[in-house]
Amino acid sequence: MDAVDRLLLAELQADARLSYNELSRRVNLSPPAVAERVRRLESEGVITGYHAHLDPAKAGAAVMALVTVQCYGPRCVLRDPEVAHWPEVFQLHRVTGGACCVLLVGVPDMPAFERLTDRLGGYGQPTSSMILSSPVPWRAIQAS
Repeated sequence: MDAVDRLLLAELQADARLSYNELSRRVNLSPPAVAERVRRLESEGVITGYHAHLDPAKAGAAVMALVTVQCYGPRCVLRDPEVAHWPEVFQLHRVTGGACCVLLVGVPDMPAFERLTDRLGGYGQPTSSMILSSPVPWRAIQAS
């Protein structure tokens, strides 16, 4: 990856809807050269997708939390492929430490959060930290 690739990635992370023509102006390459580089970055797995960033509360997830689950063995959250498809689960991370995983979850209200923690309790002991605010909700990766 060279400096032009890094500049392309920075521009696409800031606005993935930019046309190849606009990208070409910003990085001083022809549109076909930009298209070729973007396709290469996609095929190499550097670019894994294009997404819209949503406001969780306005999208129906007013209650956001990080939930750690202490579970090991055959009934572990990580071994159940269905958990990854639960609409309340935005991210699922396998971690080190006292818990095996951390989930970023979002629900419309506290009764829904209580139902979710009850479901997670079937896998192990859940512990939650409510997200009060997100001063840095998302940050672009600086490719090196």
